[in-house]
Amino acid sequence: MLHFLVRWGISSLSIFIVAHIVKGIEVSSIATVLVIALVLGIINAFLRPLIILVTLPINILTLGVFTLFINGALFLLVSKIVKGFVITGFWPAFWGYILFSIISFLLSLIVFSA
Repeated sequence: MLHFLVRWGISSLSIFIVAHIVKGIEVSSIATVLVIALVLGIINAFLRPLIILVTLPINILTLGVFTLFINGALFLLVSKIVKGFVITGFWPAFWGYILFSIISFLLSLIVFSA
């Protein structure tokens, strides 16, 4: 349970940072950030593997680069689900998810390697 809460906190902090860095991504409150992290985690756990499986041929042809576009689209999907989370278009979602992934990875390295 503690591991889940730490991961949720890392994701929430990452989303908060991304919203302040990437133009076109806005969050209305800290509570919204917590909900975004939860919804994004659920979508990444259940929907993302199915989409990657269905798009496997194009992922193979692009050497996995198409996965970046899938991640951006799922980030945009979360903005449609969660009220108070606004992404103005696909490209802010694309760059926002890339930055979210990098920040989450670095924070996880810091937290879990200590």
